[in-house]
Amino acid sequence: IIGILKQRECCVCEFLEVFNMSQPSISQHLRKLKDAGMVREERRGQWIYYSLNQQSELYGLIEDILGHVPDQTDKIKLIEKANPTLQCGC
Repeated sequence: IIGILKQRECCVCEFLEVFNMSQPSISQHLRKLKDAGMVREERRGQWIYYSLNQQSELYGLIEDILGHVPDQTDKIKLIEKANPTLQCGC
């Protein structure tokens, strides 16, 4: 999740395209990341978009860890190809 958010913001429905998890499970992970201050959320209508919190005191550590995480471009391409925001109305 963090690897993808390094490259772009996402709605929960977009994560469903690349993770074999339910929407409630993904939402729980995002809530924990938000509670830790690692991600921020922005409400747009009834939808919430998530992005990395660059103002977090942990951001330097996050960037260091992400230097060891494989590139997520393939997963982002899957998200963009499926375009799930058209289906869920985000």
